[in-house]
Amino acid sequence: MRKLGLDYGDSRIGVSITDSLGITVQGLETIHHNGNDKLALKRLEEIMNQYEIDTIVIGLPINMDGTKAQRVEVTEKFIHKLKCKFNKMQIEQVDERLTTVAAHKTMNYLNVDKREKRNIVDTISAVYILETYMNKLKNKN
Repeated sequence: MRKLGLDYGDSRIGVSITDSLGITVQGLETIHHNGNDKLALKRLEEIMNQYEIDTIVIGLPINMDGTKAQRVEVTEKFIHKLKCKFNKMQIEQVDERLTTVAAHKTMNYLNVDKREKRNIVDTISAVYILETYMNKLKNKN
């Protein structure tokens, strides 16, 4: 079974996925939903039908001082929608602090064109979110 990582934003959701053995994480796509969660949930359902997913991991936007950012409430509402739609799915949350910063550093290191950055930054952030979760699982065992 695979795990899906999500970086939820106002207009885009970065999506990452593990391989079937849960060893590696790779970026899958960026869902452009422009605030329409129904559109996003429909695309996520298509992804669920395509891959055997047992866990959804979504990043929570926590401030650097550990307090909840303004976006947390919006993200928590989306998490509620995920739980309603995918009620048999395990849904986990991880602190996504600095994932976007790390994604931008990665893109700068790779000399990604500025026009392309907007299209892939959320997907790269989703990779970091899912990697954080996978590392927690490994450290637990």
